Amino acid sequence: MTGLGSVAWPTAPIRTERLVLRESEAFDRAAFIELFASSDVGTYVGGPQPRHDLERAMPEVPGRRPGHFVVDLYGAMIGMVTLDRRDAERPGHVRPDAEEAELGYMFLPEAWGRGYAAEACSAALDWLADALPGEPVVLCTQTANDRAMRLAAKLGFTEVERFEEYGAEQWFGVWSGSGTHLSTRRPSDTES
Repeated sequence: MTGLGSVAWPTAPIRTERLVLRESEAFDRAAFIELFASSDVGTYVGGPQPRHDLERAMPEVPGRRPGHFVVDLYGAMIGMVTLDRRDAERPGHVRPDAEEAELGYMFLPEAWGRGYAAEACSAALDWLADALPGEPVVLCTQTANDRAMRLAAKLGFTEVERFEEYGAEQWFGVWSGSGTHLSTRRPSDTES
């Protein structure tokens, strides 16, 4: 996420009841390839990417940048959560200067339906609220994506507008900060 200002990155791992949100590592590369090559995952994000292209182009340590969390379950990546600045050229904004923080996420299909996305996104939102108090957070998804629409409501996002983008109706909402907040804890200096 650009514009983190004085926020240190990488952040310490964020621990929830079942998950760890952490910086990516080289051993996550295969899971990243699986995530972006999955036709199920790609349904509402432009389709799957060809595996051979991903194998060739994926960096040794993918996704290592500010605002990007790997979602780890028992030492294995099951998805990712991102906090990026929303491009000022895209439709959908809640402040005049645009470039609000935008929540994004993708999970491997075998992790779907277990509440991991809600748990991980809630932890990332709580982290951002602590790191950048008052920062508006937005989310945009296709209205046809029922799972994403339910998650947006569960997290406390409220609709601002709908518009056409990428050939589909998009739902655009802002985080009220009153969604599901699962307890998170940061490891102490003595934890490994």
